[in-house]
Amino acid sequence: MEQTTRPRKILVVDDEPFVLKVLVRQLTALGYEDILSYEHAQDALSVLETQDHQIDVVFTDLQMPGMDGVEFLRQLVQRGYDGQVVLVSGEDTRVLKSAEKLAYSRGLHVLGSLAKPATREQLQQRLHCVKPPVSASEICGAYLPEELRAAIAAGEVVTCFQPQVAFATGELTGVEAMIAWRHPRDGLIPADRLLANERFYGVLNDLTRTTLPSTLEQAARWQGLGDDFRVAVNLSMEDLAALDFPDFIVDAAKHAGFPLSRIVLEINTSHMTRDGLISLDVLTRLRLKRISLLLDDFGTGQASLAHLRDVPFDELKLDGGFVHGASRDASLGAIVKASLLLARQLNMRTIAQGIDDLDDWKVLRDLSCDVAQGDFVGAPMPGDALADWARTWAARYASLTH
Repeated sequence: MEQTTRPRKILVVDDEPFVLKVLVRQLTALGYEDILSYEHAQDALSVLETQDHQIDVVFTDLQMPGMDGVEFLRQLVQRGYDGQVVLVSGEDTRVLKSAEKLAYSRGLHVLGSLAKPATREQLQQRLHCVKPPVSASEICGAYLPEELRAAIAAGEVVTCFQPQVAFATGELTGVEAMIAWRHPRDGLIPADRLLANERFYGVLNDLTRTTLPSTLEQAARWQGLGDDFRVAVNLSMEDLAALDFPDFIVDAAKHAGFPLSRIVLEINTSHMTRDGLISLDVLTRLRLKRISLLLDDFGTGQASLAHLRDVPFDELKLDGGFVHGASRDASLGAIVKASLLLARQLNMRTIAQGIDDLDDWKVLRDLSCDVAQGDFVGAPMPGDALADWARTWAARYASLTH
């Protein structure tokens, strides 16, 4: 469970005096006493520059005279603000989402955005998500390639598995294998922080070749859990640059006794090599061996229609940023619907990542997505916990159908 903490000091910025007073009153009613409020963004920045004020959360409007909210957020970044931010504005929802994305991309810790007038419950929900400051050592750039290589040799790399189920039947269809580094000081570090980092080039291939054989051996023991049980594995940029990688997969699957047709390789297009011909060579050979190729996080990053045209993907995973909340956000819903329609026309199997609540489940099921993955179904777990989870899930799914 993610650790959260109660903010000690809150800063509120809004150029409308009445709105500012209401927001402060709501926060006070929630039990927050140390609240600073300003009508002008420049005044708020002056407070942030002093050493004796440690602001945990900033609430800011977007449409303000003099310095608007977007410029204010940029100034927060320039001043090294490491607290968290909530956007509260009467602007169009899409403008709010754009500003939220911009703040996140600039490195701010964004708790979300709220449309005016925000309710007390909405404010409480956002503040409930406040996390302790992230230490520098938790950022992948703080680690050296030699440390990861030593961790692989020391057996500090572990694999957890997140279940995937069919929307139509609730049947367990497979798992995604998620690799993490069990760091002796900083706890679990997900490998996806490392896979696209060129700093670790030369080590990532060792990571895959160390963990994949045991993953396939574990999957072979699970085949009784489903008629077409699949295991999905994420590839790094280095895997996609190794011309012998298809042969390695074949040998590992043969040794484990796991069918090639039940292996799914998840490819984030940002991991594809600068020499696209090498990646295309590797991926085409993998498909010739009847291994499935999944286009990961479709709709984000560098994933584009050109990749669907040029690479023989046969599965598509919708990014959780589009999936979660699609029932409540018309823009997200339209994107998900269009993506699923495109996938069906291309005869691709579809997986929705980010199914985190019942609303997510219902909207993706009604849109005829094939497979669900997310905390609503099951969080990543050790391999020996999957059988017990499957029994619990069967009972939960039965309740969903009534």
